[in-house]
Amino acid sequence: MRVAFEATLGERPVLLVHGFASTAALTWNDSGWVRALAEGVRCAITPDLRGHGRSDQPHRAADYAPRQLAADLVAVLDSLDLEQVDVIGYSMGSRVVAALARLAPERVRRLVLGGAGPVELFDTWDLDAVNRFVMSGDRSADPSIAAVLGPAIAAGADREALLACVQGVAGCTLDVPAGIPQLFVAGGSDSIPAGVAALAAERGAQYLELPGRTHFNALTAPEFKQAALQFLA
Repeated sequence: MRVAFEATLGERPVLLVHGFASTAALTWNDSGWVRALAEGVRCAITPDLRGHGRSDQPHRAADYAPRQLAADLVAVLDSLDLEQVDVIGYSMGSRVVAALARLAPERVRRLVLGGAGPVELFDTWDLDAVNRFVMSGDRSADPSIAAVLGPAIAAGADREALLACVQGVAGCTLDVPAGIPQLFVAGGSDSIPAGVAALAAERGAQYLELPGRTHFNALTAPEFKQAALQFLA
């Protein structure tokens, strides 16, 4: 499985993991995260998850099991001879980095989980409706399906890979082994991570709410970057 990634020059590496139907460039470069890390003399490692961007795009749901996605990240770290990194995930990427922490806890120093809550968005979707939208453009079901998938499809994303990813990731938890410090971040106007404040309190983790920010613009908030960099210091 070929997983494309980029790594900038710097010290104390940070692994950044994008969300569903996005890419590393769209999520981390375009929103200023790579630049912010560079200003802090931090190395940014930005992979495209399988099924996304320049990485291979399998069409089987089993290929998108959280453990498989996490194993790809371990392979990226191995290729760079990195024993341990700080990790930031956003949206579905938060579930993938949580899976990384479960698979290889010794590789994760600190963990920032953005735009994700106790319930995975995919678990609220009717998979038959997802299939109809992906394959035929049927918008008669949950409007959030079109809102999330529509832009990616319009940009030329592999439809079968997107569908397989939804099926494979559905049910993925945010469980993280005890002992790994965690910071949860969510937009105040984002309904996707509903319940995240209570989850953070339950774990004794830090939590930051971004007033007025939605799921789609939380990443550009300067206070998100500042809080993450301080937490990872």
